[in-house]
Amino acid sequence: MRLTLRVWRQHDPEAAGGMTTYEVDGLSPDMSFLEMLDTLNERLTLEGGEPVAFDHDCREGICGACSLVINGQAHGPERTTACQLHLRAFRDGDTIDVEPWRAAAFPVVRDLVVDRSAFDRIIQSGGYVSVPTGAAPEAHATPVPKSAADSAFEHAECIGCGACVAACPNGSAMLFTSAKVNHLGVLPQGGPERETRVLDMVAQMDAEGFGGCTLAGECATACPKGIPLTSITAMNKEWLRANRKVGRD
Repeated sequence: MRLTLRVWRQHDPEAAGGMTTYEVDGLSPDMSFLEMLDTLNERLTLEGGEPVAFDHDCREGICGACSLVINGQAHGPERTTACQLHLRAFRDGDTIDVEPWRAAAFPVVRDLVVDRSAFDRIIQSGGYVSVPTGAAPEAHATPVPKSAADSAFEHAECIGCGACVAACPNGSAMLFTSAKVNHLGVLPQGGPERETRVLDMVAQMDAEGFGGCTLAGECATACPKGIPLTSITAMNKEWLRANRKVGRD
């Protein structure tokens, strides 16, 4: 299998970037997209060139590190992570554009690597629960209704990859933030910080420079873990409730 890759190369955040074309041959349809990039980098290294920088970690669709825009789509043509995308999704001889996430809050570090620390700061602002000291409580010490447990599990699937931001025409982080807010907000353990959590996390999201949400829906379409668009609606209701109760502007 032979593919033509047009890859975004950018030496550092201040440098001007651009697309560079590479021909990659001898590929197997069963290779993952990242394995194909590994093959390209091995060749570039042997030729004395600079390998393409890209984020990766678990390569099992769990960590959310593999942030690539492939042919204009976050994570590529299938609803999965880039590490779980296989070359059988393309045809022999295809030309594929590979770019980093495009969002003001995700500045490019090098080539395909972007700085997603804005997500970390959003979580740090409120994505936690009060933990009493002492021995760990029994698992069933605090009953959790099944509907709440199901909702918490659904939102906990968010891996923080940033595909929602990359797919959104406004560069909004509402789907990510709503997943983190709703994950803890529906559980009894998240009750003490319920109001401050949503207010602080939304405020931090805005401070990071993410765009506003207009419910275009591209975020939910691109999300590899299927976080629903209704998650944003639930967070908006939670924010209004918390704002009335706490009385913040």
